[in-house]
Amino acid sequence: MRHAVRIVLRCLVLLAPLWLAACGGASVSPRIALGPSYPGIDCAPFARELSGIALYGEAASWWDQAQGRYRRAAQPILGAALVFRREERLPSGHVSVVSRLLGPRQIQVTQANWVHGELDEDQLVVDVSERNDWSQVRVWWPPVGMLGSHEYATYGFILPSMPASHDELANTATLAAQLALSSNVGRPPPRARLLSKSAM
Repeated sequence: MRHAVRIVLRCLVLLAPLWLAACGGASVSPRIALGPSYPGIDCAPFARELSGIALYGEAASWWDQAQGRYRRAAQPILGAALVFRREERLPSGHVSVVSRLLGPRQIQVTQANWVHGELDEDQLVVDVSERNDWSQVRVWWPPVGMLGSHEYATYGFILPSMPASHDELANTATLAAQLALSSNVGRPPPRARLLSKSAM
């Protein structure tokens, strides 16, 4: 009996972030549909374009590169880059951009290539670290429309030079994806947010 109660309680704890996100209304609940396809897109060039953070190379290398160039933090702000550590599932790491702040342990991110070749906007990420420092997270998995069960280790957040809003990030995501695909040669500076602002 105690074992059954423990299983039910564990399920409730795991599902709580989904219920809390749904309570905010449809505008902040995670999308279940798959995002638009961008064959060949990679997370790092896309995150660079969307965030305006001019770092290059593999996603996991961004954390050390940011030292002395950008502020780094253990708590999210809009437009910050969340940097994932290397692991078997993420041999180059991963980087995504914070698009919404939902609560102390819940954010949404916009990211490329979490689902291969896809751009996904406003995807739920939940802090599951013991110290509430975002060093361990679980991430929404669009193909099944639910939070993934695997816990990913992260370095933390690299803060952007330019403040961002959700609307600005949403309006810039498609352009950022297009520029990310066309910036495979050399190290062009991130342009998406500047071009998006000038077009308004």
